[in-house]
Amino acid sequence: MGLMVTAGIAGAQDTMPGFTGSGPEASAASAPTAVSLKGDRNVIAHSAITFRGRVRPGGSHRVLLQVGGRKVRTHSRADGAYKVRWRFPRSGVYSARARVDGSSVRSHRVRVNAYRPAEASYYGPGLYGGGLACGGTLTPSKLGVANQTLPCGARVTLHYHGHTVTVPVIDRGPFAGNREYDLTAATKAKLGFPSTGTVLTTR
Repeated sequence: MGLMVTAGIAGAQDTMPGFTGSGPEASAASAPTAVSLKGDRNVIAHSAITFRGRVRPGGSHRVLLQVGGRKVRTHSRADGAYKVRWRFPRSGVYSARARVDGSSVRSHRVRVNAYRPAEASYYGPGLYGGGLACGGTLTPSKLGVANQTLPCGARVTLHYHGHTVTVPVIDRGPFAGNREYDLTAATKAKLGFPSTGTVLTTR
């Protein structure tokens, strides 16, 4: 799969060496004008990665990182660079953003997909033209998945061997074995997924 696992609450205390915002180093820092944020876009749930960024101009600044609904504070080094380790507690789609504390300077948002493995299969041939549990008709070009419990229309991001697709829940199933998802033929083709196997999912 080749996902790079490099930012987490679990290691946040390692990035907080008691910066108080006072002293000669702090007073020498110029007012911030920009802050950047970088991090892996695809990770495995429960793993820790490292978010990195830089405050410009350089100097020691308090930096607040928010991922989902949780926050952690750190501070930049003399050159403005900072880093924060973050552990993703569960699968899902997270939005990460950095802000220089006490200012309106914010980074762009970084979307991170945290995945878990799930068994999946595909369906379609022999069923085309039939109705879907969530409405509509199954066709060879229909994108979506069948799932037994997720609400109709729920968006699911799937990842398989470097390919990613986000599709809605359109049907109920599968009802055989321990499989969690049935992929339509069009979804299967976009992922390069075989007939059955393990797919990574954000839901």
